[in-house]
Amino acid sequence: MPNSNARLHSNHRGGREASRRELVSRSLQSAQHCLENQDFGTAYAHYLLVLNLAPELKTTVKETFQFTLFKWAEELDSLARIQDLFNCYEQALELYPNDEVICNSMGEHLFRMGFRDEAAGYFHKAVKLNPDFADAKENFYRVANWLVERWHFIMLNDARRNLTYLKAIENAVHSGSKSVLDIGTGTGILSMFAKKAGASFVYACELSKTMYELARDVVAANNMEREIKLLHLKSLDIEIPKHIPERVSLVVTETVDAGLFGEGIVESLIHAWEHLLLQPK
Repeated sequence: MPNSNARLHSNHRGGREASRRELVSRSLQSAQHCLENQDFGTAYAHYLLVLNLAPELKTTVKETFQFTLFKWAEELDSLARIQDLFNCYEQALELYPNDEVICNSMGEHLFRMGFRDEAAGYFHKAVKLNPDFADAKENFYRVANWLVERWHFIMLNDARRNLTYLKAIENAVHSGSKSVLDIGTGTGILSMFAKKAGASFVYACELSKTMYELARDVVAANNMEREIKLLHLKSLDIEIPKHIPERVSLVVTETVDAGLFGEGIVESLIHAWEHLLLQPK
């Protein structure tokens, strides 16, 4: 009797596997037929079914799936079905989370719709996944030019300004301010000044996704990624101990023009003083 039950279970599993293979095969044929008739939406649905039933085929159908996704996305865009377009990309990125081509394409759609900060995040991810991906690099630099204002570069090249900030931060740290919060960190330069001055704990927040990613790269290039905690947050949203363990003893900021990123310098400093900065006794 046990042997009979085992055979039944084996036959059942074999039957299910045969049914799965048949369904996958029919869906692939249907997808190809739809592509020939330029019915990209139905072809996309068939490929979703195939990839969910047979993930082992991801590599085999990858290029055709990408082609189908991009064509269907173009149709959705022309029909102003924006939410459906984004849903398709989310589904595609669940299947291919590390596909630089899909990330770059998603960024292009976001950029055209005016979501430049979000687009920069996808372009940056595509470049990270494939540093030789020329289209993604060009797109990232293009969107960065929109988001990083020119005064930022001027300030970074102002040696007198940088030296003044460095000396002021050094004086504060050497006077006992060992925990530092940098509001609107930008490239992370003030945070790195604080760490080099000897601060024990340095936290930096940046609302712009593009500048946050840039700061991560700059901090990592200076081997400080384990010493400076970067937060993609508005300073008003920082909570203790959720984001930082306790109040800091020094706040540094250079939010000269906060209009682009919405970080409100006065609100930020009041918030830091009341909630994040150690009060004088």
